[in-house]
Amino acid sequence: MSFTPHGKHLIAGSWIGTDAQFQNEPVRGAAHSFSVGTVDLVDRACAAAEDAFWSYSALPRGARADFLDAIADEIESRAEAITEIGSAETGLPEARLEGERGRTTGQLRLFADHIRKGDYLDRRVDAALPDRKPAPRPEIRMIQRPIGPVAVFGASNFPLAFSTAGGDTAAALAAGCPVVVKGHSAHPGTAEIVAEAVHAAIGRCGIHPGTFSLIQGGRRDVGAALVQHPLIKAVGFTGSLAGGRALFDLCAARPEPIPFFGELGSVNPMFLLPHAMAARADELGRGWAGSLTMGAGQFCTNPGIAVVTEGADADRFVAATRAALEQVGPQAMLTEGIASAYRAGQQRFESRNAVTPVMSTHSEGRTASPNLYQTTADAYLQDHALGEEVFGPLGLVVRVRDFSEMERLARGFEGQLTATMHLDDADIEDARRLLPILERKAGRVLVNGFPTGVEVVDSMVHGGPYPASTNFGATSVGTLSIRRFLRPVAYQNLPEALLAGLGD
Repeated sequence: MSFTPHGKHLIAGSWIGTDAQFQNEPVRGAAHSFSVGTVDLVDRACAAAEDAFWSYSALPRGARADFLDAIADEIESRAEAITEIGSAETGLPEARLEGERGRTTGQLRLFADHIRKGDYLDRRVDAALPDRKPAPRPEIRMIQRPIGPVAVFGASNFPLAFSTAGGDTAAALAAGCPVVVKGHSAHPGTAEIVAEAVHAAIGRCGIHPGTFSLIQGGRRDVGAALVQHPLIKAVGFTGSLAGGRALFDLCAARPEPIPFFGELGSVNPMFLLPHAMAARADELGRGWAGSLTMGAGQFCTNPGIAVVTEGADADRFVAATRAALEQVGPQAMLTEGIASAYRAGQQRFESRNAVTPVMSTHSEGRTASPNLYQTTADAYLQDHALGEEVFGPLGLVVRVRDFSEMERLARGFEGQLTATMHLDDADIEDARRLLPILERKAGRVLVNGFPTGVEVVDSMVHGGPYPASTNFGATSVGTLSIRRFLRPVAYQNLPEALLAGLGD
């Protein structure tokens, strides 16, 4: 199946164009024109989402689950076309896009199964105690209910799994909330074909067309209008710290503040403990290089920092990492802007006297080559800029003098999505001292692995203390993410006639 984008927005079941246009910037193939989003389109999409909420939120769980399965089916029916345009727009390898498509449909089906079971409703019942003294107790029932229309911002680095029909959209639709998606301008063609899949599923299942809308492109005023619209009740966002914080502040400043669930990335430190290093420093260096350069380092869980104890094992680890990185050639980045930001991040490291280049390369255009630097714990703790994420294949080795300094460094990290310990059995006592620190710093703590793989399962937490995310109690991956778009409601003394069907 071939696909040629028509460049329009999907607003409540209708494909709508605007006079202003922008073009995508594919790595290969012809560019296409797309309509620029407007504040008026935001208003129309939000009004349609609110109208849809009354019928969509009242659907039986089974009907919503069937809708999620239908979206997955429609995405799979467009598999080749999605891979073709997604790879052309982003430069990601076809195999990566195919895997990401599988993750996207997999999480849609996971949520379908999850809501069919009904456990997410967290039903609680306290029976009436009419004979209780000194006063009787009424019957009280609690259940989780959908909050209303949700705004979702597509991510640049995951054109499928974190974008149009990605995790935030799947969780909101599973909860019973209509969705208005702000597509990312890095891959508007990919957004459009996925929106067509959602649109087809809406038709198949007889769902209110306002349940899903896609607004492409647009200046900052479009994103601002979306998060500030009075009918939007929550926002899902994956992107940069600066962009996410600006939208978070707008949500907080509304007359009715709403939750902003922003996943903003992190440096994902790894702590390599002494016995593990003595046993396999070379292997760990090669493994880190592979994780660091996967997808040109364009993962929010990219392990950008390795903490090692000074000595011969650290030297072996650095040498092995460098040797592996030297085998990696330039890789295409998602956008020209991301490539430019990567070069700026490299310049930030190059400008620090306390940072020593281990491997310094030249990147140009839309490609990135790996870079490796090292510094000391003291220098790192004194320079906040060294802890800022560099989105791309750049690694920093932080050398500590002893385990006490490693503990001090761990306490100095900001909030992270992940923190990793590489250890052997003889390192358990040190790891036991580190663990309470790391679990306060990160949403996911790993042992003897690399964090770039995020499993879509019930137990996954993809979030963490600020600035990794804006809500440390939430996750954007896994079935627990549905809780972001639900709120508990208590029902006191409701007759069975009113309770019938609630949550079914």
